[in-house]
Amino acid sequence: MEQTESTEQEQTVGATALTPADRCDVCGAQAFIRVVLASGDLVFCAHHGMANQEKLKPIAILWQDETDKIN
Repeated sequence: MEQTESTEQEQTVGATALTPADRCDVCGAQAFIRVVLASGDLVFCAHHGMANQEKLKPIAILWQDETDKIN
């Protein structure tokens, strides 16, 4: 099941914005995606977020995508 863009935007309204201090849990690059799971949060760079999207999005409580901030 794929969420619409407006649904994703509505979900991120109450979420804390990612900062340059937030680092990808896989490689240490700047994080632009936060995934909130029942067991805790994960943060990813755009590359690793997209690589794990198919597995994680169906079980995510929140998928916070801030890749639009990439220059």
